[in-house]
Amino acid sequence: MKPFLLAILLCLCTHASPVQGRDTLSGPIAAEMVRVVDGDTLAVRALIWPGQHIDIKVRLAGIDAPELFRPRCAGERLRANEARDFLIRRSGPKVMLKAVHLGKYAGRVIARVENSAGEDLSALLLAAGLAHSMANKEGWCLQNG
Repeated sequence: MKPFLLAILLCLCTHASPVQGRDTLSGPIAAEMVRVVDGDTLAVRALIWPGQHIDIKVRLAGIDAPELFRPRCAGERLRANEARDFLIRRSGPKVMLKAVHLGKYAGRVIARVENSAGEDLSALLLAAGLAHSMANKEGWCLQNG
């Protein structure tokens, strides 16, 4: 992702409140789902200005889902597929991004994401037992692994 595109996402948005601090955009930012990458990451097309969209990966804030691409055991792979499939079913074609900030990996932001029913996707995954809180991360291989 080009740095100036990410800067536009963080600075310009038709539906957003002013930037809080230097690196957080409170939102909401309307976005279309492009695809579910894994249990805690989505690819979206976000509306950042009238007629202007940006394609970006969004990590769901506050959670850690099992690794789909580098699982440490068979149990983690199974739960990673369950988390991804759950997210596909619960996200829908339109989402809202809130509290958007830069992630530690280039080309990805972290945000609270709500589906069209206003449900927080991180909270749904936690309630379903398909993700851990970032504050209390546990290994997935310790559970039926």
